[in-house]
Amino acid sequence: MTEPPKLLRILGAGFGVAVIVGAVIGVGILRTPGEVAGHLASVPLILGMWLGGGVYALLAAASVTELGTMLPETGGYFVFSRRAFGDSVGFTVGWTDWIGQSSAIAYASIAFGEFLAPLAPRLAGRETSIGVTVILAFGILQWSGLRTSSRVQQTTSLIKATAFLALVIACFWFGEARAPAAAPTRTEPLFVAIILAAQAIVLTYDGWYEALYFTEEIKDPVRQLPRSMIGGVALVVVIYMLVNGALVYVLPLRELMASKLPAADAAQKLFGSSSGKLLTLLSLISLPPMINAVMLCAPRILYAMSRGGLFPARMASVSKRGNPDWALAATVGLAVLLASSGSFKTLIAVASVIFVVNHCFALTALFVLRRREPDLPRPFRAWGYPWVTAIVLLTAFGIVIGSLYSDPRHSLYAAGLIAASFPIYRLIAITST
Repeated sequence: MTEPPKLLRILGAGFGVAVIVGAVIGVGILRTPGEVAGHLASVPLILGMWLGGGVYALLAAASVTELGTMLPETGGYFVFSRRAFGDSVGFTVGWTDWIGQSSAIAYASIAFGEFLAPLAPRLAGRETSIGVTVILAFGILQWSGLRTSSRVQQTTSLIKATAFLALVIACFWFGEARAPAAAPTRTEPLFVAIILAAQAIVLTYDGWYEALYFTEEIKDPVRQLPRSMIGGVALVVVIYMLVNGALVYVLPLRELMASKLPAADAAQKLFGSSSGKLLTLLSLISLPPMINAVMLCAPRILYAMSRGGLFPARMASVSKRGNPDWALAATVGLAVLLASSGSFKTLIAVASVIFVVNHCFALTALFVLRRREPDLPRPFRAWGYPWVTAIVLLTAFGIVIGSLYSDPRHSLYAAGLIAASFPIYRLIAITST
């Protein structure tokens, strides 16, 4: 009897780096520096906080990489949470993760239509149709097979990184150093400003964990997964620090603090009003690798849940091209529904809370499995365990608390989405018995 097709173990460290760069670097880094500056009102604090956010992402990546090499299965946080806490918690993490990832696909696809409209005025007012078309186009790309979609990921991520580095070079090449000005007055207590800035920065770094979703498809994951995770996050940190350094070099601090799109303001200062289309083009370039990366990740969550008996069995079927086609179809369908209804606008805000909650589950799983299953092979060990991992976990937990303070409405929605997973889990458990 012929065995059914399985996931293909064909990916290398280059893909892992590309999927992290593609998922993390996006429109957020073009917008968030102004928000962060508005809170901190100090160049050393601004650069220090962005570096601190990068260190957080790097240490968190090192911690969960231990889990990925210890349990080299596709599915990301679902795999670790289920092993540590059981089926119900595993289902909750996987379910909310899949919905959050699908919301991100919808959000980025609609954003693509919004950025395309200024370059092609005839398309104005058709952003939703464009977004749906983009989702379907990337769905077809994924359906064509892992070899093709992984090559597209590496190529588009390279183009994205090059475009952002070109922006940095332009700022330093054409910008002029300015004499230090008097520091603006901070409008918030320093502690509150740091918490709010940290929340924005950590969310801008979100996606640093995406290579974990492909552990079963990475050749020699014991060696290649750490390279992917550490290398990908380190590259993102370098690019983010360069972008922020370029912005504070070109823009006076007061202008940076007041800017809603500081990259556009910096480009206008350097190249005049015609630079607007350049920034729109840069935003467009940043979106396809993000959409492709997240659409690669999301079906693998459903695949892992289905293989574990927590979702309909059909979602675990894999094509000869190495793709979980039914799980992909479900992801595309949800993303199209969210994009068409506009409900992704709420869900993306909710997902930003959910993702950090899931970080907490994964980091806690490391402690649980170290204690409960000490004899499991651990080819890669978390740096500075347990103290470093504990600091990262407390930071993530602090961001969740900060979200409750700064955005209680969406935080409560996130709690509702988590709570809703339990009756859904019970229903699926009943119907599958």
